[in-house]
Amino acid sequence: MPYFAQFGVVVLAGAFLSMNAMVLQLSGATSSNRAPSQTGAVASPEPGWPQWRGPRRDGVCDETGLLPRWPDQGPKLLWQIQGLGRGYSCPIISQDRLFITGDFGDQLLIIALDMDGKTIWRTPNGNSWKGSYPGARACVAISEGRVYHLNAHGRLACLEATNGAELWAIETLKEFAGQNLTWAISECLLVDEQKVYVTPGGRKGLMAALDKKTGKTVWTSEPLRFNAQGKLVKIQPDGEGSSIDSAGYASPVLCQIKGRKIVVNCSLQHMVGIDAESGRLLWSIPYPSRYQVIACTPVLLEEAIFISCPDSQGGTLFRLDAKTQAPDTIWISNLDTCHGGVVCVSNALYGSYYRSVKGWGCLNAADGTVRYQTKDLAMGSVLYANGRLYCLGQDGIMALINPTVQGFEFCGRFQLAPQANGDAWTHPVIHGQRLYLRYHETLYCYDVKFQNQ
Repeated sequence: MPYFAQFGVVVLAGAFLSMNAMVLQLSGATSSNRAPSQTGAVASPEPGWPQWRGPRRDGVCDETGLLPRWPDQGPKLLWQIQGLGRGYSCPIISQDRLFITGDFGDQLLIIALDMDGKTIWRTPNGNSWKGSYPGARACVAISEGRVYHLNAHGRLACLEATNGAELWAIETLKEFAGQNLTWAISECLLVDEQKVYVTPGGRKGLMAALDKKTGKTVWTSEPLRFNAQGKLVKIQPDGEGSSIDSAGYASPVLCQIKGRKIVVNCSLQHMVGIDAESGRLLWSIPYPSRYQVIACTPVLLEEAIFISCPDSQGGTLFRLDAKTQAPDTIWISNLDTCHGGVVCVSNALYGSYYRSVKGWGCLNAADGTVRYQTKDLAMGSVLYANGRLYCLGQDGIMALINPTVQGFEFCGRFQLAPQANGDAWTHPVIHGQRLYLRYHETLYCYDVKFQNQ
């Protein structure tokens, strides 16, 4: 099974705080309307659902007024559109337009739709992915009227959102001397006020920041180099026996710790922190796994971060610091989420296991202990909104779950894609009280607005 960037992990926790303080921080205090903080995740200023996993890249939707329960057949289907190409990327929504990617034959296409699912434009961004688990990987990011996308071969394109015209493009693997991965480049780009952050994992830089208007390089971070014995070294000239740690399958996030902006990201074998202004590598943490894969997208709250991957030690919560070279481990659990994501609400982490345990679990975010589990839903992707978990199992079963103190209360479920062959991996999206679900060539739009009778 591939490990795609859009299959990320969300973690919200505070480090070494009193229990009351931690509960306060984790009790959904993630609203994009809150006052700017000196510490925590940096949200996109764009309206809507402008990037991977939402404004904060954490899989939490701030909308309210949603159905608390579904009819037996599921919520009302407003429309569905086919012909979107093969792909796993989720829709991105901004300014009454949806943007999605799909593979068509030899090409990847970026597609813009109106809110009724009608096509506005289609623009190619290089070649499709025909290797293991074919299909488009990453979703786009929207910033100031422009669409940014990285295809499975490392081609980064910037398009005009109104008409799809390509403004600039760069072959990142060629530019920064990187190489593709077993299951292809899958990074969902991070864009801030001035820069586009990308992870080519090359000999000329693990990460790079590009001017978002021109595509010109602003900075590159140093590569992670290994000596002939496989030990990571800070400075190692290229030569016989030396190698570098390549890009991973995760997507970067932007956080602010004590006023300092840091890009947190994962390579194939490490979690890293990079100064967002200069590109200086602040720290790297080894995170080995059997297949050298870290697929989860790090998501932060305050000064802690959780990452997870299968065939490794599982899930780990780290305390971060703007200056330290070695973030501290707070706890380790067997929550080995692969690509479905984890969300945290009210001091509890919710997500599905991969190999260690079948099904879904609820963990105490303070110490990593298991509160409860269920095997009544296949592992899959998760979104949190309005007190409910929206869980899409990889077998195509879509479920609405109320995470109570005692356990998972199912408030409705239906079969999205009967033909799903264990690859219904696209993450759910909610915007404008509508639920968007994708299974390869088809995008479904459901009405989940609660009509108070």
